[in-house]
Amino acid sequence: MRYEFLVGLRYTRSRKRAQGRNRFISFISLVSMLGTGLGVAALIVVLSVMNGFQEELRTRILGVASHVQISGFDGELDAWQQVADQAAHHPDVLAAAPYVQEQGMLSFDQAVRGTLVRGVLPAAEDRVADFARHMRSGSLDALQPGRFGIILGRDLAFALQVQLGDKVTLIAPQGLVTPAAVLPRVKQFEVVGIFEAGMFEYDSGLALIHLQDAQALYRMGERVSGVRLKLDDLFAAPRVARELPGYIDENVVVTDWTRSHANFFRAVALEKTMMTVILFLIVAVAAFNIVSTLVMAVQEKYADIAILRTLGASPRSIMAIFVLQGAIIGLVGLAAGVAGGLLLANNLDIVIPALEGITGATLWNKEVYYISELPSKVLPADVVTIVSVSFVLTLVATLYPSWRASRVNPAEALRYE
Repeated sequence: MRYEFLVGLRYTRSRKRAQGRNRFISFISLVSMLGTGLGVAALIVVLSVMNGFQEELRTRILGVASHVQISGFDGELDAWQQVADQAAHHPDVLAAAPYVQEQGMLSFDQAVRGTLVRGVLPAAEDRVADFARHMRSGSLDALQPGRFGIILGRDLAFALQVQLGDKVTLIAPQGLVTPAAVLPRVKQFEVVGIFEAGMFEYDSGLALIHLQDAQALYRMGERVSGVRLKLDDLFAAPRVARELPGYIDENVVVTDWTRSHANFFRAVALEKTMMTVILFLIVAVAAFNIVSTLVMAVQEKYADIAILRTLGASPRSIMAIFVLQGAIIGLVGLAAGVAGGLLLANNLDIVIPALEGITGATLWNKEVYYISELPSKVLPADVVTIVSVSFVLTLVATLYPSWRASRVNPAEALRYE
């Protein structure tokens, strides 16, 4: 072992037997380690939650929404079958399904709730969305033309206090003009299914009916609101949306999921960036503590440094000793932070309910965060970036004190020894 490493390791280990002023230096070293560890652990946990939240949000949105949506300029689309067939010629399109989407109001007993009504063809809808996986009771196939069945989101059904077989009244906003007044169109529907997508926006505000029932209720004839497409690669949606007008003869509006739900993902990306910057400041503060530790250590070891210089140690060797000392502090903190962060990030499903049980507070409200459970996904690239940047910060923090140590004049340091 080179003597620089030997002396640096010995300086670090000797703090366990420190007395007096050295004990204070040892305390600051411990604080630096803890600060680095907490910063790294917090970064890993927060970025894992952000990654999980982003992926879960995208999965749940696209389990109910579509990758690409084709609609008419006036909100209605004629000859939808032709449009669907032409769109299917694109090599990235896997399936297409028509839909009718309008506003409505549901009432049952004394409860009234506004809702988004979507008319679908069950067989086609099952190819572009994951409603079958989200059904809690009933099935999508229970929607039959002319039967006027309806499938409700779980929270919407709970708000209306309805169960399978109950009759709910759907009120369409487009009214009937009579000499006496404008009367709303009203139709009774039987609840034939309840789904739970795990996203509050859909669970509390979406109702599914058969496409033909929706066309009859909203007086659309054979027209639909648009066609929903499923792609083999959801991240190719922006490119496919730009290319699709070249495949379709009609004048249509083509949008993809990155535009229709852009605010969600921009907000998550912005929050992830800001939280990363803020939490890296914790690591930076811990790095400044390392500066303080090494400055005091250099002051305490003036005589040792002078003796080493008189024995022939070069300024570079003295600098290496204290760089190693600071790097050890940083590495111990990093190791503890990575271990604690990974342990916490991989067990949030246990930790959060336990904290809610202890404190009695709701730490994860699905009405605020859109999804019902706190997700977490640890990305190795994030962990490597956190460790790399944190270690660089700790190394940078050691440079000035180590440089000060290398500039010690042996004669001045030994004058009063």
